Amino acid sequence: MQGWLSKFIHRKRRRFCASLVRTYREISSASVDELWQKVVDLTDVSWHPLLKSTNVPYGLVPKPGLIFQAVTRFSPIPIRIFVECVNHREMLSIRVLAIPGIEERVTYQVESTVCGTCLSYSVTLRGWLSPLIWSLSRPYADRVARSLVEAVEKAALPAVSGNKKSINDSCFDF
Repeated sequence: MQGWLSKFIHRKRRRFCASLVRTYREISSASVDELWQKVVDLTDVSWHPLLKSTNVPYGLVPKPGLIFQAVTRFSPIPIRIFVECVNHREMLSIRVLAIPGIEERVTYQVESTVCGTCLSYSVTLRGWLSPLIWSLSRPYADRVARSLVEAVEKAALPAVSGNKKSINDSCFDF
């Protein structure tokens, strides 16, 4: 189920400013803890269609105020990412500081529902370059939530399949 795109265009001191908001939701069979661990692991961004790597040390837990660099798959020029807000096992909000004229805010929310675990990925672009950046990044943004859920479920699959007993095992085998 995808959210809707809203555009708010207004003038500020003779400057054109646009704001684009889009939210993507995916349901997963993985637990909240498994999804949360993948979201806050800033060293492993292999599932992200735009990011290639980060300079975050392994095991660092994201805290508000953390600034780190990431390299995109299209350019060797690093971008700066600022961790804005973290609510443990619920929400991670970051700001991407790539180029002047664009401000990007990304929010990941993880919650347990009746159907499974719901992952919400919300992107907000602001600035006069936002329509151009959105037209270039939209196909990749459409895949972020799905790629994250697939990565978590793929990692959990060997653990689940390794615990199954064979048909010949009886219930009294300890």
